[in-house]
Amino acid sequence: MYKANSNRYKEIMKYRKCGNSGIVLPEISLGLWHNFGSVDEYENYSQIAFEAFDSGITYFDLANNYGPMAGSAESNFGTILKKGLINHRDEMIISSKAGYIMWDGPYGNGGSRKHLVSSINQSLKRIGVDYLDIFYSHRPDPNTPIEETMEALSDIVRSGKALYVGISNYTPAQTAQAASILKKNNTPCIIHQGRYSMLARTPEEGLLDTLEAENIGFVAFSPLAQGLLTNKYITSIPDDSRAAKQSGYLKLEQVNEDVMHKVRQLNTLAIERGQTLAQMATSWILRDSRVTTVVVGASSTLQLRDNIASINSKVFTSDELNIIDSILS
Repeated sequence: MYKANSNRYKEIMKYRKCGNSGIVLPEISLGLWHNFGSVDEYENYSQIAFEAFDSGITYFDLANNYGPMAGSAESNFGTILKKGLINHRDEMIISSKAGYIMWDGPYGNGGSRKHLVSSINQSLKRIGVDYLDIFYSHRPDPNTPIEETMEALSDIVRSGKALYVGISNYTPAQTAQAASILKKNNTPCIIHQGRYSMLARTPEEGLLDTLEAENIGFVAFSPLAQGLLTNKYITSIPDDSRAAKQSGYLKLEQVNEDVMHKVRQLNTLAIERGQTLAQMATSWILRDSRVTTVVVGASSTLQLRDNIASINSKVFTSDELNIIDSILS
């Protein structure tokens, strides 16, 4: 049985207020999108989860379709809870999401009340908990009125199955509309989750400003651009990499010379700052006070520690920021 580090809140982790709510989130959170599925080894991913909690990480980010297979990340996290983390349930923020394809038939994805309520019921069973701390609409659904999606989220909170609600992958305009509906339903949106990295800066095109105006927190996922913003691809494409295997969202054509020229320049700057490229990429996101937390994936405890170390160097000089913008442009 797992026994938690008694100094987990006294060492390195720092926390930020989550939107207009009473909770804070760690600057680094653990995402279970990869490495926690049915194809992965329990001994490895359980140690990553325990290391995260021992390091002060209190936010564990799931979705109903995480795996592979879909649902297996939730089930595997449920096993981790049974092995000891459940003793610390009240110290944890556990989230899940629904909206992408999960089961056959017309109700297996989207933003309908039917899909969202069925999804959270399934997620609670797989994880083995009575409630989720945050439940997200994983994506806007063009075939469902946004009012239906938001009212379903509100009812899920009123039913006691979730404490807070969030949204993910919504545009600035959709975010403002969703926030307005949720406020009227007395279940304010406290957080938005979106893809953000040095190579994917779309949130800077209005979303972060909208979140600041609405007093909504922001969770950045894919901070390392599926591994591009690491040392992995600087010299060549490893045979065991996601790009080489054509697995996940990183495709071979994305690892092109134009991108890698930028990555190599960024790596040089990271070395000058005394960081790994991955650390600098995460620190760069956290430099913005509008970001609540960065969700990182990890395939080992060593990789997780490397990510956590990024919170020690969040300050960038104006010259460094100018260099980064010049490289990325």
